[in-house]
Amino acid sequence: MSAINTVVYIIHLLSVVGILFLLLREAKKSPRRLNPGVLHASLTALIAGVILVGLHNTAKPDESLNHTIVGIKFLVLLVILVLGLLNLKKPVLSKNVWLSMLGLTIFNIVIASAR
Repeated sequence: MSAINTVVYIIHLLSVVGILFLLLREAKKSPRRLNPGVLHASLTALIAGVILVGLHNTAKPDESLNHTIVGIKFLVLLVILVLGLLNLKKPVLSKNVWLSMLGLTIFNIVIASAR
């Protein structure tokens, strides 16, 4: 079970890094457009995170799960996903939406690493 947990954890990490990378690629572009990969990466990170929570008691029975951090990370990923869905078809991604998605992604990384 530990190997499955590790693989899902790596998928989750790569997905969050993918969101960050794809958003940062749009920094210098004019006009900004939302890369559909952001939606794919955020949905993958969300699903992998739910799987990690489900596997936690089996993979790490001696550790307790911090449900507050899990809930915050879930909500942040959900907001990123909703912002992406609302702005996918728009010809231009506004700077405020782009900064919001970027800030939420960085916040998600900071929350995850502040254990």
